Amino acid sequence: MSLEKANAIVIRQADFSESSRVITFFSREFGKFSALAKGAKRLKGPFDAALDLLSEGRIVFIRRPAGVLNLLTEARLTTRFQPQQPGISDGLLRMYAGCYVAELLNGLTEDFDAAPEIFDLATALLLGLSTPECHVSALIIHFELSLLQLTGVLPDLSGCAVCGGSVEPSGRYVHWVSQGGLLCQNCRREEYSGSSVSTGAVEILRRLTGGTTDLAGRVRLTPAQAEECHRLAVSAVSHILGRRPQTLRYLQFSSHH
Repeated sequence: MSLEKANAIVIRQADFSESSRVITFFSREFGKFSALAKGAKRLKGPFDAALDLLSEGRIVFIRRPAGVLNLLTEARLTTRFQPQQPGISDGLLRMYAGCYVAELLNGLTEDFDAAPEIFDLATALLLGLSTPECHVSALIIHFELSLLQLTGVLPDLSGCAVCGGSVEPSGRYVHWVSQGGLLCQNCRREEYSGSSVSTGAVEILRRLTGGTTDLAGRVRLTPAQAEECHRLAVSAVSHILGRRPQTLRYLQFSSHH
């Protein structure tokens, strides 16, 4: 056993007893892990608001051997997730988007696999969702693609996965989900399952992957662009997870998002 300190985001909560909860964190120093928070369910518990979903804080915990639940000893709130505040008209959508981010962090990462770039991506994304000027659809697509890139499973959007031909401005392509790439019209076959994607969407996806979260939040997408780009990202995410994320049902992007 060892006493550890970390900067962490709360990505999941589960009841453990009448007074305690098991909290799943995503930390900069250790990646994802769970810890028992004794007394967390009490009205005046020892951790206060530091354990609210998507809160960022400084925590101290006792790390125990594999198979034994870690024990949280201290938690101090540093940043509260605030998607619903004056100036934000779509606060509920932003709250759902934050829950979606938490689900992806929990599903696409491994326990105690440190990934500071993913932690920084998540904190920047949550800040963007709390900023009225940032557009939710572009932020979420940027997060999906960047997370896939950082975990090494981003689809190859540079050209056709079969013939190697580059993406043509007037072409139509198919996202070949199982192989993580694109298929041009000439290489498309019935046995290669996938959904159509336009060259314009491919270009938007490239830009949202390569840019920063701040820049992505300034991109205003039409509903059709958001739907097409989000569909490709979700199909890639779902393939890795082995299921569609549960929180997707609440994410409905309209023209002002």
